[in-house]
Amino acid sequence: MPKVNKNILILTSGIMWSGVGIFLNSLAYKWIVLLSLNETIFAIIAGLLLGSAIAYFGFNGLANKNVNRINQYQGKVCFWAFQKWTTYVLIIFMMSLGIFMRNTPLIPKFLLSPIYIGIGLSLFVASFRYYLFLFKNGSYKNA
Repeated sequence: MPKVNKNILILTSGIMWSGVGIFLNSLAYKWIVLLSLNETIFAIIAGLLLGSAIAYFGFNGLANKNVNRINQYQGKVCFWAFQKWTTYVLIIFMMSLGIFMRNTPLIPKFLLSPIYIGIGLSLFVASFRYYLFLFKNGSYKNA
């Protein structure tokens, strides 16, 4: 197992959260361009509201907990420790659910796009908790 400095884990978490947020919004964009104007307006507004709520009530706190957990590590740690092992189970479930929802004809893209915008936006916004920690502590110099 590759071992790295805890600042690398914090940076990796931030990059992963940003990347997944951008990915989810890029999927939503592909669907939105196919919607009517009213559906597009609904999807964007609903997605922004949902994303703001998820970031405020969920992912920002989770990111702070992750930063605090990682910051308590001493010395070099396994690279995969940027998430708790139990979180990997949740990630696999969420990815499987996302693949199912994208590929089933039962859920119209009109309803799926606000969910993807919301989760993508909230992940992207919360990713800045990781970057802010590194910046405030000058840790980016050692990452």
